[in-house]
Amino acid sequence: MSDTQNSTVWLTQEAFDKLTAELEYLKGEGRTTVSAKIAQARDEGDLSENGGYHAAREEQGQQEARIRQLEAMLRDAKIGEAPAGSKKVAPGMTVTIAYDDDPDDTDTFLLGSRELIGVTDTSVDVFSPQSPLGAAVVGAKKGQKVSYAAPNGSTINVTILEFGVYSG
Repeated sequence: MSDTQNSTVWLTQEAFDKLTAELEYLKGEGRTTVSAKIAQARDEGDLSENGGYHAAREEQGQQEARIRQLEAMLRDAKIGEAPAGSKKVAPGMTVTIAYDDDPDDTDTFLLGSRELIGVTDTSVDVFSPQSPLGAAVVGAKKGQKVSYAAPNGSTINVTILEFGVYSG
């Protein structure tokens, strides 16, 4: 897969609108609010022992990181659904895998991001395309065996049983 395909973020229109609104808020009113907190805490005196000041600066850092994250997501966004009829696993699809060491042990998950796809059903397992499992299945075909490194360092082998566009 090319870099362009790997960076594509599939968004529902609802998710795109929600993330755009969040970005606009953070860049406008959000920044103003945090700046006011910093100024108020600064007026309280000694900054080295001013917990309110340090908390406000931490909040500002987190907010700026979220702004950068949202800008990157929205820059790479494609509105709509992942390509239907695709012969390969892609973000925005549900994927069913079987673990090769126990073929009766299967898992079905959404490849993407709950936030990006607009999924509110928390019973749906979601794996990012950048996660070890997600990266292993992106671009795979039905019946293909893939492997990924588990957090404990062991290699896990799985077979792609089926996949399709998430229907929510």
